[in-house]
Amino acid sequence: MTLAPSHAHDSPYRPGERPSATSEALLLEQIHQALSEKKSLSIQGGNTKSFLGRPVDASTICTKAHSGIVSYDPTELVVTVRAGTPLAELESILDEKGQMLAFEPPHFGEAATVGGMVAAGLSGPRRPWSGSVRDFVLGTKVITGQGKLLRFGGEVMKNVAGYDVSRLMVGSYGCLGLITEVSMKVLPKPKHQQHLSLQISQKDALACLEKWGQASLPLTAACFFNDTLYLRLEGGDSSVKTFSNQLNGSAIDPNFWLNLKEHQLPFFKDSGLLWRCSVPSQSQALTLPGEQILDWGGAQRWLKTSQSPEAIRTAVAQLGGHATAFTPGITTTPFHPLPTLLMRYHQRLKAQLDPTQLFNPGRMYSDY
Repeated sequence: MTLAPSHAHDSPYRPGERPSATSEALLLEQIHQALSEKKSLSIQGGNTKSFLGRPVDASTICTKAHSGIVSYDPTELVVTVRAGTPLAELESILDEKGQMLAFEPPHFGEAATVGGMVAAGLSGPRRPWSGSVRDFVLGTKVITGQGKLLRFGGEVMKNVAGYDVSRLMVGSYGCLGLITEVSMKVLPKPKHQQHLSLQISQKDALACLEKWGQASLPLTAACFFNDTLYLRLEGGDSSVKTFSNQLNGSAIDPNFWLNLKEHQLPFFKDSGLLWRCSVPSQSQALTLPGEQILDWGGAQRWLKTSQSPEAIRTAVAQLGGHATAFTPGITTTPFHPLPTLLMRYHQRLKAQLDPTQLFNPGRMYSDY
């Protein structure tokens, strides 16, 4: 195993933000005790995404006390932050410097933490144009299932058996280890924005998005539902105005994107079994009954339907995608089943980092 050197210094971004120096040591102590007692642990931060995945029958280990900014250099566009730091606090600090997390992570609650953001790996409307959480993670500190505190990332990005461990932690739902710290790239906030809607059919909307995707346009969000295409334009003043004039759309409330990201639109508040379907962006319509929102320019589809998990996954797989249950309890396999070979890789990685299945056993799959 090759560990890259740390480039993060230990002086906080703001006076008084540094937590007790023992917070990380206390996490290690809890983990060593669990190992000695041969018990499993359920990792918890703000607990805002606990509804995702399978239930975990284990004692809770909470990261919230391990919070604070380790380092932040706006000129370098890099921030290093502890896992228990409230996500809203980090975004507020970045906003003061005119910067942002470009992947627009959903919070799903005021208590959301940075560690939970990385573990869930969820991105908001800007994802197809700016990248995912994984694209912005530069390094992590992780406590492994052997109770070792290791640092991954930096200049040397290859680690365990050739895996880029820092990025593998993204979307692992705590099954590979407990994240204590993460370094991320941040980006400047766009100076000019316009938010528009167009009355259009789904077929025409997807055709427009395909055409626009082949051109260099200031488009950073596109969502379709109820025969309306919602667009966010961001960038230079001239390019935004030019494209906006070509569209001749109607202005909408900029908070539309926040409400979409946080599932606060009426679509999400109405009763219904919710699925997240990830498909190639120009895929045809899902032939399933129910209501849909097309996000990410068509690549992410929120589906409310009473169809069986098998029917949903068959229809989505035919388009080359996968489906995740966002309503708890509707299936014992909320994450799309993996092909045998891919599951073998997952299990091999789990065996290297968490051989005793200490962390979040069964959270993603029953045998993982």
